[in-house]
Amino acid sequence: MPDRKPRADATRNREAVLAAADALFARCESPEAVTMADIAAAAGVGKATLFRGFGDRTGLIQALYGMRLAPIRLAAEEGPPPLGPATPPLERVPALLDALLCFKIDNRHLALALEGTGSDSPYAAGHYERWHGTLRAALEQIPGLADGDFTAHALLAATRADLVEHLVGRQRSTREQMRAHLAAFTARVLEPRAPLH
Repeated sequence: MPDRKPRADATRNREAVLAAADALFARCESPEAVTMADIAAAAGVGKATLFRGFGDRTGLIQALYGMRLAPIRLAAEEGPPPLGPATPPLERVPALLDALLCFKIDNRHLALALEGTGSDSPYAAGHYERWHGTLRAALEQIPGLADGDFTAHALLAATRADLVEHLVGRQRSTREQMRAHLAAFTARVLEPRAPLH
C-alpha cells in the first residue's frame, strides 16, 4: 500500500506547531518552562493534535531540532568543503565542530531541551550517533591518531549544550571567544604526536 500524503490541514498544523515551539524555546529562560500546553496554545491547535503529530514532548523537540539542524547535516553528508566528505580530515574535523558549536550557540535553549529530555542516554540519540560517526570516520583517516572513536566523543563533549549554556549564559563568553577556544583545543588534539619511548 503506498504511503498516503498528509492532509493539507495536518501539514499546516505541523508547521504551525514547529514554528510556535521554535519561538517559545528561543524566548524561554529555561527549556523546562515550555510545556506542551504552551506550544498548543501558541500554535492555535489542541493538545491532542500535538500528541498525535509528535507522540510526546521529546518527539516534538527532536522534530524541531532535526528541522533546524538539517542544512548543516546535509552539508556534512554531501556538501562541498569545508564540511563535505571530500574535505581533507585535518580541515574537515575543525569545520564540523565549528558548525556544530555555532548551531548550539544559536539554538542553545532548544539544544538544552533536547539534551535534557531524559528519555535515553544523550549518546544513544540519532543526531549524536550521526555526528559521532561522521567525526570518527574523518579522524580515522588521520595517520597516527590512535583512537578515533574516543577522540570523536571527547571533541563532541566540547560542544554539549549544557557547556555552551554555561559558557555563554553564565561566564558571558562571546561566540568568537568560544569558536577560538574550540579551534585551539581541536588543533591540539589533532597535532602530530611525538612517538612514545
